[in-house]
Amino acid sequence: MDSYCGTFQNLAELEKHVGQELGLSNWITVTQAQIDQFAVTTGDEQWIHIDPIKCAAESPYQNTIAHGFLVLSLASKLCQECYRIDSVLMAINYGLDKVRFPHPTAVGSKIRTRVTLKELNYKGAAALLKLHVVFELENISKPACVADWVLLLHEKRSA
Repeated sequence: MDSYCGTFQNLAELEKHVGQELGLSNWITVTQAQIDQFAVTTGDEQWIHIDPIKCAAESPYQNTIAHGFLVLSLASKLCQECYRIDSVLMAINYGLDKVRFPHPTAVGSKIRTRVTLKELNYKGAAALLKLHVVFELENISKPACVADWVLLLHEKRSA
């Protein structure tokens, strides 16, 4: 299935899509360079992430794997490919309601996101959205990550 992006004029139009899928991102490949950079940045340089030789000999995956939170850190970038709301001026990441990592993401894996609008609640001139985000792995039935991501969106004011 090819990627697609749900496009909405405003939050009122988006509200009609609660419970529905909004979009699907393109596939991206997780590289060892991304994993290494994330390990250095976070100070989490465990051998399972950064040592391909040791992983080939000792890891049950026979390869290095990405940190779960590296995969999750791609949410903003990949979700931007999945939906667009023309009237939104600013989005604030409120964080995660739930997150789990059902399957490891080996170096060289291809991942993409599938985004569903779980909830939309108005808070004055803004709206609190809960998005259900699934990070799919190519040719693997279990996802790399499943998260409920909470965002606060502010619309542009009419002139």
